Amino acid sequence: MAKTSKVPRFVLWVNVLMKSLLRAGVKVAGFGTPTYLLTVRGRKSGEPRTTPISPIEMNGKRYLMAPYGAVDWVRNLRAAGEATLTRGHRAEVVRAMELPNDEAGQVLQAFVESGHPFGRFFGVSRGATREEYGQAALIHPIFVLESVAAPSAEAARSAQPAR
Repeated sequence: MAKTSKVPRFVLWVNVLMKSLLRAGVKVAGFGTPTYLLTVRGRKSGEPRTTPISPIEMNGKRYLMAPYGAVDWVRNLRAAGEATLTRGHRAEVVRAMELPNDEAGQVLQAFVESGHPFGRFFGVSRGATREEYGQAALIHPIFVLESVAAPSAEAARSAQPAR
């Protein structure tokens, strides 16, 4: 089970600013990585919870990494299994599957070794051993995101009861 690390206070303020900008339709990218609003159903309240996130694309897949450990959005995503990513006026429903530790360690290693500036938030540096990446993945959960295809208009019509 991943641990939660203390989120720096500045991140809370930046998140408020980012949510406001993203809701207004401003497209924001941090270090060349597009930022989205992640909306997921709360595991206790059932109410939608929204936070800014930056999925990482590697090897044709999208990953969502938790630099501060098992924080609320991580626990909510684990419970719900799917969420909505919003950027500008586009929304996409995604299924999120948490990677097992060995696979998460390999993804984290590839990410940190790529030299991406966000890599510094994961507590390992380039050249770390495979075991060190595995330990870091225990603390920092990683999800793979897959788009959930929207039903076609024909399927939506056929699902409606006849009048």
